[in-house]
Amino acid sequence: REAQAMDPQQRLFLECAWEAFESAGIDPERAGGPVGVYAGSSLSGYLAHHFPGGPRLQSAADVAALLALDKDFLTTRVSYKLNLEGPSIAVQTACSTSLVAVHLACQGLLTGECDLALAGGASVSVPQRTGYLYQQGAIASPDGHCRAFDAAAQGTVGGSGVGVVLLKRLDDAIADRDSIIAVIKGSAVNNDGRAKVGYTAPRIEGQARAIRAAHAAAGVEADSITYVEAHGTGTTLGDP
Repeated sequence: REAQAMDPQQRLFLECAWEAFESAGIDPERAGGPVGVYAGSSLSGYLAHHFPGGPRLQSAADVAALLALDKDFLTTRVSYKLNLEGPSIAVQTACSTSLVAVHLACQGLLTGECDLALAGGASVSVPQRTGYLYQQGAIASPDGHCRAFDAAAQGTVGGSGVGVVLLKRLDDAIADRDSIIAVIKGSAVNNDGRAKVGYTAPRIEGQARAIRAAHAAAGVEADSITYVEAHGTGTTLGDP
């Protein structure tokens, strides 16, 4: 009953959190120190499914349902289910939520707030099968295809997914002979402010400052980087 009532985003994130520990070969209750959780999810479509007239708190069952649906409780549910006692922080920064969660998890590790950290995000659309009304100049693609950084880019298409990483300080991971998939050398976070064409528009100067700050934190030169992954909306405003 609990799984049926739970927002798919919370349930799938919990499954992936468990899988991350399994993949790492780490028992979270024997990790030797506090384990943090930093993550975020999208607005719950499942909430409208359970409360078509809007959320209500008229009974204990209503409260229990909201705890299983509201995105504020994504991380603390994982901490409760897996008995994790480090910081448990729900992160919300729209499209950058999961990356900012990773940044905050790194800060928690560096400051000693936790010795292990789960970080990531979940975004699952409910209902799965739904369409949208195309409007010229808006973000949605007119033909259901996203062609990021392409001359034919006309808009974006929504999708569903979940991602979780398990983080640890490098010296500790080496000492414990853990399986190390990748090393985060540095990260940075900022905001564009308002000197741009509109609230949802990107700003080149702000993004460049964040990139330079990340390079400085990592101690790397720009010309040493040989692979770049970017957030491309497939729109004429966002891609440039």
